[in-house]
Amino acid sequence: MKQKEIKDLSVAELQEKLSQTKKTYSDLKMAHAISPIENPLQIRTVRRTVARLATELSKRELQ
Repeated sequence: MKQKEIKDLSVAELQEKLSQTKKTYSDLKMAHAISPIENPLQIRTVRRTVARLATELSKRELQ
């Protein structure tokens, strides 16, 4: 997800998207540990998306 797309989401949508993305990340890591996945760079992009979502959530809580 792009930063612009993340800023357009509401807090509830951010929380839901964060939980979905964290689950995707853990599934990718587990699949990669068992047998190498086709595109290991996917793990990096999903991890960075998790970080973007979490950062936006914490930024909104501070405001």
